[in-house]
Amino acid sequence: MTDDLQAIGAELPCASTLPCRAPACRDRTSPAVAAMAWWRSTHALLTAGSGLLAVLGLAVGGLNPDGWSVLPYALAIGMGVYFPVRSGLRSLASRQVDMNVLMTIAATGAIAVGEWAEGALVVFLFSLGELLESFALERTRNAVRTLMDLSPSVAELKQGEHTEIVAASSVIPGQVVVVRPGGRIPVDGVVLAGAAAVNQAPITGEAAPVAKLPGDPVFAGTISHDGYLEVECQRVAADTTLARIIHMVEQAQSSRAPSQRFIDRFAAWYTPAVVGVALAVVVGPPLVLGEPWYPWLYRGLALLILACPCAMVISTPVAIVTAIGEAARRGILVKGGASLEALAAVRVVLVDKTGTLTEGAPRLTRIAPAAGVSEADVLAMTAGLEALADHPIARAVVAAAAARGLAVVRASELTVVGGKGVNGRVDGLPLTLGSARYLQEIGADPGELDRLAARLGTGGQSVVFLAAPGRVLGALALADLPRPEAAGCLQRLRDLGIRRVVMLTGDNRAAAESVAQCVGVDEVRAGLLPEDKLAAVAELESRWGPAAMVGDGVNDAPALARATVGVAMGVAGTDAALETADVALMGDRLDRLPEGIWLSRQALLVVRQNLAFALITKALALAALIPGWLTLWLAIVADVGASLAVIANSLRLRSRRSPRGPE
Repeated sequence: MTDDLQAIGAELPCASTLPCRAPACRDRTSPAVAAMAWWRSTHALLTAGSGLLAVLGLAVGGLNPDGWSVLPYALAIGMGVYFPVRSGLRSLASRQVDMNVLMTIAATGAIAVGEWAEGALVVFLFSLGELLESFALERTRNAVRTLMDLSPSVAELKQGEHTEIVAASSVIPGQVVVVRPGGRIPVDGVVLAGAAAVNQAPITGEAAPVAKLPGDPVFAGTISHDGYLEVECQRVAADTTLARIIHMVEQAQSSRAPSQRFIDRFAAWYTPAVVGVALAVVVGPPLVLGEPWYPWLYRGLALLILACPCAMVISTPVAIVTAIGEAARRGILVKGGASLEALAAVRVVLVDKTGTLTEGAPRLTRIAPAAGVSEADVLAMTAGLEALADHPIARAVVAAAAARGLAVVRASELTVVGGKGVNGRVDGLPLTLGSARYLQEIGADPGELDRLAARLGTGGQSVVFLAAPGRVLGALALADLPRPEAAGCLQRLRDLGIRRVVMLTGDNRAAAESVAQCVGVDEVRAGLLPEDKLAAVAELESRWGPAAMVGDGVNDAPALARATVGVAMGVAGTDAALETADVALMGDRLDRLPEGIWLSRQALLVVRQNLAFALITKALALAALIPGWLTLWLAIVADVGASLAVIANSLRLRSRRSPRGPE
């Protein structure tokens, strides 16, 4: 079926999973279709001609039963069998027996026994089925093709005071492109000037636009809704995040799921076995029992048509390919069929705390000023001490001061005491900011520190104290808050049958327990080193079953690699995470995880439905063959119809939505 897709112009990797790799399913459509739309291809025109001539033959046969209908039937067979004969000869040259060979034999046999009408109908229906199958299979790859269409072919390059339209592929790192309202961003880069709300759905799956200001990263293929941007290119076109996603999805669609390998092994002996049975049906009864040749030759020809296991062989890959493409459209990058099947089997979910269950950056939650000092003064002085620092607590304090509109005076004479605090002068006043232990070391009253900490309700929070000589001025509590969607996400995991959700974190137990209570984690393991996380993954998998480890894709790399499925989240633009994770959640949304698990299980359900339908169809057709009820044209309808039904059922994955998907 790779040839089916290539014949309609789809660009595929060399080893696509989509193909029906059984010998009887190879090379089933014309390479001529590759050059044009399927409905205008040579294949389509010959199919239409074959059908019209077959109808003409039926009409002539009804009006003149003396044999004139043979001519239109012969022409119909000649037009319809052109591509099967050509492809069949290539298959025989490579010592393979595919569906084209079987169809050519069946058509020749029908002519030999004088069944011109059935031969014409069989050839026409086969050709029509192949054409429809090509069209349907093309739709299974629409998710990738849609992503390809998102990448602009041109860019507006800024050249001094002027701009020039150039090919997007020619823009190199360091050059600046202009993006106007409503335009697509042509490169991965950083905003130099302007502001806009950008739709990042192609990369992250998030429909809500994200505000972009100078210094913010942007991705190729995303849309500037309402603003003007100047973007400095940071990657060449072939290495943008969108290009990498497209490449990885294509690789994922070309990987082979374990269930598909089993079906392929089954198909490898199924077709030769059925061909052998067909030969025995043709020669056995006439030679052994003295039966007439005609009815058994006819049944043997019908059995040949049923010999192709195409519906069975494509039952897995079309569902897997459709699911992987649909997952990519939703911002979930699944790295292959094996990863999809493993994700469906997950029974325990292991999650890191920082950046996974929490937002990944501390926020100022409360301020406890000492008597005679205002909250604003404590915050402004603390922000002054931290204005030039770049650690998470400093950024949180400075952001809180800016949000309140406070005037911040940067500290002078700064001295950083590693791991303890910082000293400096703000408006000439000597100040110290640090932990309770550090302030006690420099003479602060422990009782005052305890009283301020008690006012903050410090469970699970980080607390820093501000002091002047001889006096504690106040305390500030900062916390890495749980993600708003985390609690609902974990409940959805339980609704999906996940037995256990366990937090694995290197943070202290108080902070971990505080987050766990907010989001509803079943078990907390805190203070873990990387090797401790590895041991925990192995233990929990042995107790609860296949595990998904969810982390940031960098710090949790060993645990991600050890788990049945490694899930990295928020990795848009992060090369290492894109390469190493089995599943990557492109957006910074934890609730994509249950969506991915649900979709993977739906895909495997569709695979089982496809296999059941294909097997039942073949069984019923074979049962109808024994008493002679199965005609040649009914056999081809059963074969092609089963393949089309399997594809149509797989395509339903594109429109399915989980009962409680991400908002």
